[in-house]
Amino acid sequence: MLTLHWLLTTFALLIAALALARARRVTKRLERLTESYWELRYDHGQLHARVARLDPEPAATPTVEASQQSGSTQFVPLSSLKR
Repeated sequence: MLTLHWLLTTFALLIAALALARARRVTKRLERLTESYWELRYDHGQLHARVARLDPEPAATPTVEASQQSGSTQFVPLSSLKR
């Protein structure tokens, strides 16, 4: 009976050591993935800035100044929209 307890204890310690080793591997992988994420995010910001310098005013996006100059924006009361 005592031998069974020692076998179970040894087996439990072995499983705990394997779980600890796996947790450390997962932690290192998570650190690498997090570092890669922030590098990609930084690179994306750099590329976005470069594109903005090459094309500062995209034609597809109307600016606020253009809509104010055209005079097409008018005040619409909310009471007229409820009817």
